[in-house]
Amino acid sequence: MDSSAYSPFRDPTPPSDRPDRVGVFETEGARRFIKDRFRFMARGNFGDRLKRERELREVSIEELTKATRISARFVEALENEDWSRLPGGVFGHGFVRTIARYLGLNEEVFLGEYDLARADHLAAAPPKPEDRIPSPPTWLPVVALFLLLILLTGVFYSARYGWHRYAAYRATKKSAAASLSLQPQPQLGSPPPGSVEQSSSAVLLDLSVSTSAATRVRILADSKLLLDTELPAGETRHFSASRQFEVTAGDSSAVLLELNGKAMPPLGAPGSSGTMVLTQKDLRP
Repeated sequence: MDSSAYSPFRDPTPPSDRPDRVGVFETEGARRFIKDRFRFMARGNFGDRLKRERELREVSIEELTKATRISARFVEALENEDWSRLPGGVFGHGFVRTIARYLGLNEEVFLGEYDLARADHLAAAPPKPEDRIPSPPTWLPVVALFLLLILLTGVFYSARYGWHRYAAYRATKKSAAASLSLQPQPQLGSPPPGSVEQSSSAVLLDLSVSTSAATRVRILADSKLLLDTELPAGETRHFSASRQFEVTAGDSSAVLLELNGKAMPPLGAPGSSGTMVLTQKDLRP
């Protein structure tokens, strides 16, 4: 290592005359000396000056690492100012102080330059972005409001439709109740309409008597004699009764009977007399 090369880091006092480093630095002149050299160092780059001082003394990285027992990667990180590969705190200060002592440089000035360079790096480092929740898109509230309006419109029309259905049901119910109240109520003691129609239809028995040849005919209506005479051929008579007819003919084949428009069977065998009783039962199919 060439000790005759000049360097602003080198302490000008010979090593033999520096037995007590603390005492030297306590003097006012030493303080001004450190301040001036620190100002000179601040104008340059820490890594470049460290490398220049090492090369001026013809000290290789391998020699420096063997003498100081500092890893070569840490020495290279210092010269390249790769602070991410260097430990901080007392470890970094320890590396710088050991290297400065081996190269014969002023340790305090060297440490000041190191702190200044590292502080500049920390100040220039971009702040770490905060992990924030991304804000929702601006169109989301508009869509939410639109969907809410659609929902409210659907509820309104559903309620309106239900109310109209209910009102129509009530109107129909009221009209049905009113029509029932207007119908006449049957009086006590009067027969129901069905029985009246049945009794009226039971009274209406109509008998048609037609003759194809002259013959004697006798007719009783409800046990009352209506006819007892000889009818000529081609004669047709009509009779009414409420319950029954009793018909007698001298020649059964000469008389044709119809009860309420329904043809009745012959009174008896042809050429002989016959008698027949006709009632409501004969009208049934």
